[in-house]
Amino acid sequence: MKQESSLKYYQKMIKIIGSLTGLFSESDIPYLNYRVTENLFCKAFSAKNLSRSDVSVDACMGKVGIGIKTFLNGNGKTLQKVAEFNKQNIHFRSLKGKEIVAAVSHLRNERIDATKRIYGLDAMKYHCIVREKEKIMVYETDFETIDINKIHSIKENKNTIQFFDPKNEYLFNITKSTLYKKFITKDVLFEVNVKIIDDPFEVLEKKFIDVKEVYYTKNIKEKPFVILPLFSISADEKSVFSKSGLNQWNAEGRKRDRNEIYIPIPAWVHKRFPGFFLPRDQNFNLILPDGRMLEAKVCQDGSKALMSRHNADLGKWLLRDVLNLKEGQLLTYKKLQEIGLDSVIIERIDSRTYAIDFRSSGTYEQFMEENE
Repeated sequence: MKQESSLKYYQKMIKIIGSLTGLFSESDIPYLNYRVTENLFCKAFSAKNLSRSDVSVDACMGKVGIGIKTFLNGNGKTLQKVAEFNKQNIHFRSLKGKEIVAAVSHLRNERIDATKRIYGLDAMKYHCIVREKEKIMVYETDFETIDINKIHSIKENKNTIQFFDPKNEYLFNITKSTLYKKFITKDVLFEVNVKIIDDPFEVLEKKFIDVKEVYYTKNIKEKPFVILPLFSISADEKSVFSKSGLNQWNAEGRKRDRNEIYIPIPAWVHKRFPGFFLPRDQNFNLILPDGRMLEAKVCQDGSKALMSRHNADLGKWLLRDVLNLKEGQLLTYKKLQEIGLDSVIIERIDSRTYAIDFRSSGTYEQFMEENE
């Protein structure tokens, strides 16, 4: 679609979906499910959908990341959730006031910066879909890191801490480990009036009553995939071993490149998904989240390691470009916790091509529980 026709399609579909509010609510304020708006935005503007990747944005178009927010307009000034730190909650318990604000701001900024590095983004913005009585408005606003050095007006209550930087107002809910940012509705790109259908069930019935059975000739299947951990587990504790895995460059023995790493492939993955990977030492293409490609292979005894063909390539991307570590700096599990990502998904595109992307903390354990 061209940009103009894409926008018209987007506006039309927002209006149609909003008109079906009666399926879910009796309100005169249009209802839009957040997953629907994410998928619609990506379809309308041919954006890459990142909503399942648990990073700071929901989509990207070229070098621009987009966070898609859907909320009630209210008085045009509303606090909306922008980040959760449930797995870091233990780190906040011993902190107070300014210390909590500093810690939360650091984690927020690191996740934003990591998202940019993973997908090769130059900029990020929020795409806001705001709803009020019989109307939907859309506007965009900056998606910024918190200016930690200029935080001011910190106000601590029983369960929340309010604070400001030069551009935004924030609220951190200590109990929920959730960060909120105040969104101000202005510079509206477009608005559509929505006529909510009185009986959407009747409309759907009339639309589909003559449809008998539908057989799809195109068999749409989810691409085969596995989830691999970026960590190891010892004595029920997660860690990144100092001389193997993502710190393989630090192993003893032969001289190694400072970027040499491998991603561990647990033995149970090979048993549960035989043939998913090519046989040991056979090269294949691995597409990175930013679209670049490198050559990779599985190697070592038991095919326990995913490496790049040139053993420095994978580490240069993961340790330097994504995690922003300096040469000689050990990766720790704490660093993975900061960005909230501790595993990767490997999808098989075709017989010699795979794609890699990141997944949030806890995803590997869930995958193992479902499949082991």
